Amino acid sequence: MRVDIVSKEFPPEIYGGAGVHVAELSRVLAGQVNLNVHCFGAERPSDYHGARVRTYGVPPGLAGANAAVQTLGTDLEMLGNIGGADLVHSHTWYANMAGHLASLLHGIPHVLSAHSLEPLRPWKAEQLAGGYALSSWAEKTSYEAAAAVIAVSAGMRADILRSYPAVDPSKVHVVHNGIDVSEWVRDEDDDAVRAFGIDPDRPSVVFVGRNTRQKGVPYLLRAAAQLPADVQLVLVLGAADTPELAAETEKLINELRDRRGSVVLIERMLPRREVVQILSHATVFACPSIYEPLGIVNLEAMACGAAVVASATGGIPEVVEDGVTGTLVPLEQVSDGTGTPLDPERFVSDFAAALTALVADPVTARRMGEAGRTRAEQHFAWNSIAEATLEVYRSVL
Repeated sequence: MRVDIVSKEFPPEIYGGAGVHVAELSRVLAGQVNLNVHCFGAERPSDYHGARVRTYGVPPGLAGANAAVQTLGTDLEMLGNIGGADLVHSHTWYANMAGHLASLLHGIPHVLSAHSLEPLRPWKAEQLAGGYALSSWAEKTSYEAAAAVIAVSAGMRADILRSYPAVDPSKVHVVHNGIDVSEWVRDEDDDAVRAFGIDPDRPSVVFVGRNTRQKGVPYLLRAAAQLPADVQLVLVLGAADTPELAAETEKLINELRDRRGSVVLIERMLPRREVVQILSHATVFACPSIYEPLGIVNLEAMACGAAVVASATGGIPEVVEDGVTGTLVPLEQVSDGTGTPLDPERFVSDFAAALTALVADPVTARRMGEAGRTRAEQHFAWNSIAEATLEVYRSVL
């Protein structure tokens, strides 16, 4: 069986959970099928664990176009090379149209993995302007025509069927994201954490992730103002999506530093070893997301032995076991697609209380971290996820 995967992200250019998923799935699938990967970005090695990799840039004539138009142009560049595949598998709206058009052009099934949904990320209109209408059209068209849709959680499956009621429920399969537990292993060394100014002997709350509306960073910053004075807040924070969010975040961080100090801000991509060490020394990992189809970062934290405090939204409750591997914070949300809490102050207060309870009880936090490691090993290994994905492939061939 020849399978062609289409993705915007692929090593070494990975910036989110979808990229991690594609990289790990490709690594395992390459030993079981004839695998080709088509991805965006700079040239990279043509072999990835036995998979053949092709890279595509923005067509020269679209260099000044809207970002969504550039994406669709890159999708078109891929179509010829997908010829000869038995099946095409796309990831995220960036690649969905390449999968959809390849299916029509070459007469092959299109399987689509849902890592997020445009209707549930309306703040992207801030980034893409009119391009958001294009990305939404591309996603909707692809979902409704796909031979099968893979949702990364049951919560995501429900979101798909609610957002796109024309999609046949029998075509939507749940296959969780996973983690390579051999790479994400607790590291008791402290050279990296000390180099960043983190005191490994003091309690810490750690956040790792992009600064997007969906990640809920402003809520965490407001909650952190209520933490005990000896608790360090460690932010491994990607660039903000918009100037407005960057300004809001900067203001809250400065206010937090003025009020309580003990804020460590790391605004760059880190090597995995350094992230592992930071997570390994976290008393608690914080995930204040208002939209999260699954949340691979929670799995990474759990695999490193950190207790997790997270919003009870999306697929997070399928990863974080409340009271066992961490604490789920209730989150009632408005129904306009933004994910905004109905009562933001209550959400902030509840999140702060959950964090405080665990940093004040390191024995319980450590026990939850150990349970999280076990859960990651037993339920989210990539070999079983790859086999479940192959079952979806076989169902449409």
